[in-house]
Amino acid sequence: MTNKSAATFAFIGTLLAAALLIYYFVFDIIDVAQGLIPLVKLFPAFIYALAALSLTVFLYVFRRTQH
Repeated sequence: MTNKSAATFAFIGTLLAAALLIYYFVFDIIDVAQGLIPLVKLFPAFIYALAALSLTVFLYVFRRTQH
């Protein structure tokens, strides 16, 4: 397995994980707006979504720089 194919595989996995975490974050925002969950629950959801998104961007850039 080359670096480019491994980076592509990792990028696809983190993209799916980021999409799922962003999906949960959006529904947490909706639940907070409706008063179903406390506001403090948004902070960890935001951190998880941001971390997954930044890792996805990193792997995208890394994949593009591989020859």
